Amino acid sequence: MPTYEYVCDVCGHTFDEFQSFSDEPLKKCPACGKNRLRRLFGTGSAILFKGSGFYQTDYRSESYKAGEKKERDAQKATDTTSSAATNPSSNGTTSAKPAETTTKSDSIK
Repeated sequence: MPTYEYVCDVCGHTFDEFQSFSDEPLKKCPACGKNRLRRLFGTGSAILFKGSGFYQTDYRSESYKAGEKKERDAQKATDTTSSAATNPSSNGTTSAKPAETTTKSDSIK
């Protein structure tokens, strides 16, 4: 059963009411008793799982999971090749030291 939100145009009282689709909208305000009740357009409700053990990704489709796995594998491959290209010493060899520079005063000695 859906939840409908009502507001009274006289006193401004707002409340929610569980009603069947076939039920007539309420007309009488429970706060002031006037017949100026109006049903508001709501966003509706969604199923909300609370507590541990319920995750948004638990009920993903198999095609979504396969696409996500391909994306992750492709990202890992790109990360591996880019780190090898930027860091050539990652293959186990030691990097060379920069050449020493000599100045004119050093060569006179």
